[in-house]
Amino acid sequence: MDAVFRGATNYRTRVMPISRHKTRPVKVRNLVIGGDSPISIQSMTNVPLSNVEGTIAQITRLVEAGAELVRIAVVNEDALTHLREVRECIDTPLSADIHFNYKLALGAIESGIDKIRINPGNIGNPEHVRDVVRLAKERAVPIRIGVNGGSLDKKRYPELTAEALSHSALDHVRILEDYGFEDIVVSIKTSDLHMTIEANTLFAKERNYPLHIGLTEAGYGTSCIVQSAVLIGHLLLLGLGDTIRVSMTGDPVEEVRIARKILDALGVRPLPVRIISCPTCGRTDPEINLEKIACEVENALSEEFSDVLVKLRKQLVVAVMGCEVNGPGEASHADVGVAGARSGNYLLFAGGRKIRTISRREIVAAISDEVRMLVESWNSSS
Repeated sequence: MDAVFRGATNYRTRVMPISRHKTRPVKVRNLVIGGDSPISIQSMTNVPLSNVEGTIAQITRLVEAGAELVRIAVVNEDALTHLREVRECIDTPLSADIHFNYKLALGAIESGIDKIRINPGNIGNPEHVRDVVRLAKERAVPIRIGVNGGSLDKKRYPELTAEALSHSALDHVRILEDYGFEDIVVSIKTSDLHMTIEANTLFAKERNYPLHIGLTEAGYGTSCIVQSAVLIGHLLLLGLGDTIRVSMTGDPVEEVRIARKILDALGVRPLPVRIISCPTCGRTDPEINLEKIACEVENALSEEFSDVLVKLRKQLVVAVMGCEVNGPGEASHADVGVAGARSGNYLLFAGGRKIRTISRREIVAAISDEVRMLVESWNSSS
């Protein structure tokens, strides 16, 4: 969904397109990272791979939330057996997260993994690196190079700087290039926004491999959301970034939801349903729980209309407002909306036009009816 969707005729969801840094396309199963492909969303499981059922269940939830690639930590040779079991049940592109042990990389590729994360310079023995590259080539498995503050060679780069991170990534890239391997994705991350931005910018001047962007140790909750949105949004506005991960402490499904919101806000991948709502003020009836209403409306509309909106390449804009002042006036650009009124009633409106007064229990059904008519009109004119 990378097209610019249009809701109401007087509403433009996007101001200007983002000019992306041209990168080499890298295929990961049925997903292409880089080139002209959409910016993809990925996440990582946080349950032990030995818990096969739990891993499969979490991957399923991540995919349902919008993840297009899922990374799994492969910590020892026993994990390879479990990886095969997961692979048999999951068709989503999977990446194996491996550190130092080249045998795990070989085993993961043989187990049907679609991508491996390993730094060739950390393997040590050139023959072992060659073995991994040879098998990766044979199976068309790309390699993600992941560089962060903890992975720097302290003798070569005693100080953590943007230049050191970029040069370290180039060190690893050159090892693969020397073996004629170019199906590479590069990730350069720290917990420092400015350093991460600079390091990615420096690397992009040297190579055109796809960039996996995000922050490491971004924390949890609001802090993680704010920092990740600033970092990812900034890099994408610079044209840098082909796949993203919001690294968040907690349920990784939240990572995916936040990533989708970031891409929607940038106009890169608009969501089918966009809810706009006001912060409320003293004019809002104290009995109105606007947050709850907004959630109910978004969930109901997303469940019923997402598929058809994607097919129509339309973004539905729905307003949930606290009072009549902020309703049809400030939210006149919305396709349909509701605003708190008096005596427990709500005002239903569309395109800035007042339709009728409804009760609290009628809100979801009334908005759905209006959207249904709108979708029918879009269908007939398409």
